[in-house]
Amino acid sequence: MRFENDGGALVCRHNGETLRIEAWGPDSLRVRSTMLGAFTGNDWALTERPAPARTTVEIRPATQGVGFEVPGRQEAVLVNGRIRAEVNFAGVLSFYKDGKLILREYYRMYDGTLSRESRCLKVAGREWKGIIGGTEFSLNVKFESDPDEMIFGMGQYQQRCLDMKGCVLELAQRNSQISVPFALSSLGYGFLWNDPAVGRVTFGKNYTEWIARSAREMDYFITVGGTPRDILRRYTDATGRAGVFPEALMGLWQCKLRYRTQEEVLTVARRYREEGIRLDQIVIDFFHWPYQGDWRFDPKYWPDPRAMVEELHSMGTRVIVSVWPSVDRRSENFQPMTEQGLLIRTERGAAQTYDYQGDCVEIDPFNAETRRYVWETCKRNYYDLGIDAFWLDNSEPDYGVYDFENYRYSAGPALSVSNMYPQMYSRAFYDEMVKDGRPVVNLIRCAWAGSQKYGNVIWSGDVPSTFEAFADQIQCGLNMGLAGIPWWTTDIGGFMTDDVNDPAFRQLLIRWFQFAVYSPVLRMHGDRGPYDISPLDEGDSGGGFMRTGQPNELWSYGEDCYRIMRKYYDIRLGMLDYIKSLYDQASTDGSPLLRTMFYEFPDDPICWRLTDQYMFGEKYLVAPVLHLDQFEREVYLPAGLCRLTSTGEIYGGGRTVTVAAPIDYMPVFERV
Repeated sequence: MRFENDGGALVCRHNGETLRIEAWGPDSLRVRSTMLGAFTGNDWALTERPAPARTTVEIRPATQGVGFEVPGRQEAVLVNGRIRAEVNFAGVLSFYKDGKLILREYYRMYDGTLSRESRCLKVAGREWKGIIGGTEFSLNVKFESDPDEMIFGMGQYQQRCLDMKGCVLELAQRNSQISVPFALSSLGYGFLWNDPAVGRVTFGKNYTEWIARSAREMDYFITVGGTPRDILRRYTDATGRAGVFPEALMGLWQCKLRYRTQEEVLTVARRYREEGIRLDQIVIDFFHWPYQGDWRFDPKYWPDPRAMVEELHSMGTRVIVSVWPSVDRRSENFQPMTEQGLLIRTERGAAQTYDYQGDCVEIDPFNAETRRYVWETCKRNYYDLGIDAFWLDNSEPDYGVYDFENYRYSAGPALSVSNMYPQMYSRAFYDEMVKDGRPVVNLIRCAWAGSQKYGNVIWSGDVPSTFEAFADQIQCGLNMGLAGIPWWTTDIGGFMTDDVNDPAFRQLLIRWFQFAVYSPVLRMHGDRGPYDISPLDEGDSGGGFMRTGQPNELWSYGEDCYRIMRKYYDIRLGMLDYIKSLYDQASTDGSPLLRTMFYEFPDDPICWRLTDQYMFGEKYLVAPVLHLDQFEREVYLPAGLCRLTSTGEIYGGGRTVTVAAPIDYMPVFERV
C-alpha cells in the first residue's frame, strides 16, 4: 500500500487500484476508487462545489489492529472537521465522527497479523470483477454493520418500512419505485452512493453491501452532523437544492384520467370558478396526441388549444400537459429520431422498449441532441401556445420489461447509468425553461440524487387505491424528503380504483385528501372505474379510442364528501403563508416539508421509531387515519405543549394520547 498527500487529498495505491479521499465541503468527504488508472471525471450527483474545507493528512507507520509498529507498512489518516478517515496497511477504510467509529469497511482477509479483520475468508471491502469483453466492472462494496443503527432516506420504495435497516433495496427505477441512494443514519452521518448504475443495497444485520452491476469507478460521499437537519444541509450543499416554488401553485391541482377534449377541460375549470374554488393548475393527461411521440394536440379534439389556454389563464389557472418519452413507430417523429440516433438502442432482438398502446422505442435523454429535439418540438407545439409546464410521465423509463442489460444509451450501457434517466429527461425541459427567468415546476414520476435542483415535483406513481397503499405513501414521502427531494406528492385516493361508488373507496379518498392538505402539493388524480363511459370514436389514433375514467373533481363524490373536501381545501388556503415558509426553507437548507418526527425531535428516541405520524414543517404534528372505519387513533406527543386543532385543547408532551377522528377530521396538533 502506497500513500500520497495530493494537495490535502489522500491517495492510496495498491494492487492496481487507486483510492482517493478528499474533502467535499465541511465535515464531508468524497471517496473514489478505480482499477482503470484514471478517474472518469464524472461528478454525477455531486454537481455543486461546497465551501472549501481545511484538511490534515498524516501518513505514519502502521499500528492498527496489532498494537505495535509493523515494519515496512504504513497507514494514513485524513481529518476534515468532525469527520476522520483512516486507511490501514491492508487498505481497509474506517470513518469516525468526533473520534467515534461510525462506519468501517468489511474485511475478512488474512494479512499476517492478529487484527480483527484478519481472517481466511478472502472477502475484501471493495471487490472488483471485470465484465468480460468490456471496460466496466461489477462492484461490490461492503461495510461492517451496527445492528442498533437505523437507516432512512434512499428515495421511494413501496413498502411499509420507514427504517431501512434490514431491507434489501433494488437500485433501479420502476413505476412507483424511485432510487435516490442517499442514506441518513441514526449514528449521525449521511452516505450518498454516487453512482447511477443499476444494482442493489442490503442494509443487513451482519453487513451493509452496495452493488453496482456495471461501473468504472467507486464513488461515494459521506458527511456527519449533529442533527438530521445538519446532515441534510451538508448533503444538499453538495447536490443542490430545490428552487423557488411559486405561491400560485400551492393550492389545488386538478387532474384525472383523462380529459379527452378541450371542452371537457374548460367545463371543469368553469365549474370550479362557479363554486368559488381557486384552481391553481389543471392537468391534461395522456393521449391528447395522435400517436405517442408526436408531442402535440390532436386537432380533432383540441381544435384551438391557444384559446383554451388563454381562457384558463384568465381564470388564474395554469395548464400542464403530459409528455411521454415513448415514440410510436407510427409517429411523425419516429423516423427522423431513429435516423439521428436519438432513441434507446436494444442490445438484442427487436428495437422495442415499450408496448403500451403501440410499438414504441423511448428517447435517449443522455444525448444532448435528443434533449434539443424533444424540447424544440414541445416548445413549438405546447410552450409557444401558452402551456405553463410539463407532466413528464413514464420517466423511469417505464420499460415494457425491466431487462436493463438489454438497453443502451449514448452515455453507455443502461446497467451503468440508467438510474439517472429521469433526471436527464427532466433536464430536456428544465435547462431551456429556466432561461425565461421564471420558476420552473414540472411534474415527474421519478428522480435520482440531485433531481431536486431541476424544478421537479415528484409523485409516487401508479399506486393502488387501498388503505395499505395509502400507509405506504406516508413513509415514501418521508424518506424522499430525507433523500433531499422536498417537492413530492401522491394521487389523492390512489391511482387505481374499480368503483368510485364504493363507500370504502370514498372513505379512503377523504382520508387521503386530508393527508394531502398537509403535504407539499394538493393534487387530485386517479383512474376511476367503473369503465362504462363510451369512447369518443373507434379510430386508431388520438384520444378518441382511449377510455376515460369517472369524474374526479371535488364535487364528484356526493355532497358529504364534497363538504369535507371543501372544509380541508379552506384549511389549505389558510396555511398558504406557512406553506410558503416551508418551501423557502427547502430552498435555503434542504429541509423537507414532510418531516419525520425525529427530524424535529432528534433527541427523543421514541420519535426515531414512529412510522404513522409526521411533522408538516416545524409547526404541525399530523396523524393520518390509515384504516377503514377508524374513527379514533393514538398519537405520540413529544416534549412541549401542543393544541389539538379540532377542540383547541392544550396537551402536554412526552406521552401517547387517544383522540377522536370522525370522518370529517384527521388529528392534527399545533405546537404552541
